[in-house]
Amino acid sequence: MGRVGQAFANSLAPQLGGRTVGTYGVNYPASYDFLNTAAGATDATNRIAMMAQQCPGTRIVLGGYSQGAAVIDMLAGVPPLGNKVGDIGSAPPLPGGLNNNVAAVAVFGNPATKFGNPVSAAGSFAGKAIDLCAAGDPICSSGRNPFAHTHYESSAFINQAASFAAGRI
Repeated sequence: MGRVGQAFANSLAPQLGGRTVGTYGVNYPASYDFLNTAAGATDATNRIAMMAQQCPGTRIVLGGYSQGAAVIDMLAGVPPLGNKVGDIGSAPPLPGGLNNNVAAVAVFGNPATKFGNPVSAAGSFAGKAIDLCAAGDPICSSGRNPFAHTHYESSAFINQAASFAAGRI
């Protein structure tokens, strides 16, 4: 799940009043090759579909950091890089019948935010998502501080996102 995802899950679990929390790290080759992101969206769709079939009452919380946030963008039908690359490397959005299984979404350092498409306001997760961007983060804003993108796991954003998600479950 990565360090940001683990911090998010660790913060969320105690806020859910003893409910069982399971985690799943989306399987894809995260790298500087942004085209790999579509494989993550496909894996996430398959996992959500499996959970919906096996455990239809389960409330799913999606989270993503940086390229992982772009995976979430694809699931929401939001182009992660705006209109800069079009549909190159994109995966189809999450089928509409599965959207009700997703209770909340939290993304950190989301590239789509830089292009005016925060997942909190665009796509199928609008209204049940929180999109968090550190001041100066060049991945999700017009900032120029690359170090702003590297410390989400120890930021106040983790608890903010967990509180948001817990409130939607």
